[in-house]
Parts: sequence; structure tokens; C-alpha cells
Amino acid sequence: MFNTVLLTIDLNEKLSWEKALPQAIELVRTSGGTLHVLTVVPEIGSAWVEGFFPENFEHQAVEAASKKLNDLMVSEVPDDITVKQHLIFGDIHGKVLETIEQIQCDLVVMASHKPDRVREFLVGSNADRVVRRSPVSVLVVRA
Repeated sequence: MFNTVLLTIDLNEKLSWEKALPQAIELVRTSGGTLHVLTVVPEIGSAWVEGFFPENFEHQAVEAASKKLNDLMVSEVPDDITVKQHLIFGDIHGKVLETIEQIQCDLVVMASHKPDRVREFLVGSNADRVVRRSPVSVLVVRA
């Protein structure tokens, strides 16, 4: 049913994968498909803010995230599941939407907190942005 499933996770937030990863694994196992796991290292923002970080901060952040992602996949994904890891630097919801197109996935699995009206009004959530713009179905797992 779902040959290519994209799971988005935040490596610094266990809730982003604790419930969503088992759901994605079960969907992939049932269909015999491939699990793609994406984590996005967010951009710092303005050049002014960037000046407060060490010169090679982006490189170090990507290296640390890559190790953490690999360790998570080794410890949490069973051997019978084909998994491909994606680590991208940039805008979270934009990079998720780009990855959907690049890998031509059939389904996106994301975790999201219980909605908070004030926070959603002021900032919005990445899950909400992806759901509204995704060309494929999105399974939102409540964390």
C-alpha cells in the first residue's frame, strides 16, 4: 500500500519519534516498502545571530546530528526494515516538502503535540504547514 514512507523527526525531541517511529515501521513492514527518516538541522537565522556561534558551528551541528540519527536508526529500527536516512540543513517544513517530492513518497508520518491555540496562532506548527501543503497523505501521530 505504501511503498515509500517518510518519517520526520526532531533528534532533540524524543516525543517526535517515540510513537511515530513504531507506526511508520508497521506501515512499511505491512507493505514491504522503504522507510525514509528525515531530520532537519534548523538554520540559525540572521547573520547577526550567526556571529555569536563558533565559525564551524553548522558543520559540527550536522556531524553531531548525523551520528545521533544513525545511532537512533541502529537501536530502534528492526533489521527487516529497509531504512534510508536523510539529514538536511535549513527550513524545516520547506525541507520536508522538498524531500516528499525528491523521494516521491506515498505517505508522510509526523508527530505533533496536542494543539495549543495561542502557540498555533502566533507561530504555527511544522506539522500543520506540511499537512496543508503536502501532495501526499500525512499521518499525524499525537505525541
